[in-house]
Amino acid sequence: MTAEGAYYEFDMGMVRRRLDYLREHLPDGIALAYAVKANTFLIRDMIPWVERFEVCSPGELRICDRLGVPPEKTVISGVYKTPEFIEKLAASPGDRLYTVESMTQFRQLRELSERYGKRLPVLLRLTNDSQFGINEEDIRRIVENRGDYPLLELRGVQFFSGTQKTSLKKLARELRSLDDLLHGLQEDYGYRARELEYGPGFPVAYYKEETLDEEALLDGFAQLLTQMRFSGHVTLELGRSIAACCGKYFTRVVDLKHNRGQNYLLVDGGMHQIVYFGQYMGMKHPILTVPGKESEAARDTWNICGSLCSMNDILAKAVPLPEMAIGDTLCFHNTGAYCMTEGISLFLSRDIPEVYLIRENGARVRVRRRFETDPLNTPTPEGNG
Repeated sequence: MTAEGAYYEFDMGMVRRRLDYLREHLPDGIALAYAVKANTFLIRDMIPWVERFEVCSPGELRICDRLGVPPEKTVISGVYKTPEFIEKLAASPGDRLYTVESMTQFRQLRELSERYGKRLPVLLRLTNDSQFGINEEDIRRIVENRGDYPLLELRGVQFFSGTQKTSLKKLARELRSLDDLLHGLQEDYGYRARELEYGPGFPVAYYKEETLDEEALLDGFAQLLTQMRFSGHVTLELGRSIAACCGKYFTRVVDLKHNRGQNYLLVDGGMHQIVYFGQYMGMKHPILTVPGKESEAARDTWNICGSLCSMNDILAKAVPLPEMAIGDTLCFHNTGAYCMTEGISLFLSRDIPEVYLIRENGARVRVRRRFETDPLNTPTPEGNG
């Protein structure tokens, strides 16, 4: 534990082994796209490890550019792409791939391809009955009239319907539906899609109560892929499934108290720094350890609460722990994806923690310093905002 307080640690060796494990259980030739919103601190090391990076905001793309991600390895995705952002990319060198999230986006990309005389490769995102993507009828109309926009290269279809999916039956239904759509486009319009990008939303076990036979799920999913009529290239878009396992969050016990028969551990972190998928107000038990006391038996149960002045700042309830003292450290596992970015980081103007990477060679390097957030929450002098 550093002197400054809570921090994150991400093990790149675990990321590499995780990717190897996924590839071992998937058919040959399946490409992997990393959703960078899961954890941007992993990007640089992953450039040679994955085929593509899924980018959903101008800020994420700036990070990828700073870290040297080749333009041809990026997919410009996201439900809202600002016109200025898309035009800047269309006018710049590089063969980036774009998703079409709406007919408005389609018209923008078509217009930009004509204005700059530039070929723009696109994936047509099929909606999952939400605000994302476009209807099958829109996809069919775009494909049918593709001769009207020769500079738009229709690469294929993208689909993502959610995360933490444990049902092989649901995955099978989705793949059958996509296979039918792609086959129908070929039968009806003579259009043979080059690729399908699919987000399977593989689950991660965050809590001690959860059981997951991941090997059976992956093997069953691989069989589903081999049964598709579609013969084009398949890319799986993954975030949580790749990154979750590599992360640890360390936070120090700063106070202990016993209120009305309940034991409370107060830590210097909190819900502004760590969010588990489906945390349910601390009603489940995340996987955590007490460094230095792993072999000690549980002595009591504790409610673990953060440093925010909010009754919602509960990280876990009734957790069995060994004898605890102020200064002890708690280590939360499987925090490599989203956990640090989904929290309300600016609440109470607390500092944002440091981030460390463990390289494949075991070297531990700091890749983000701790910094204060109060300047972001301080109003500027009037007229200078």
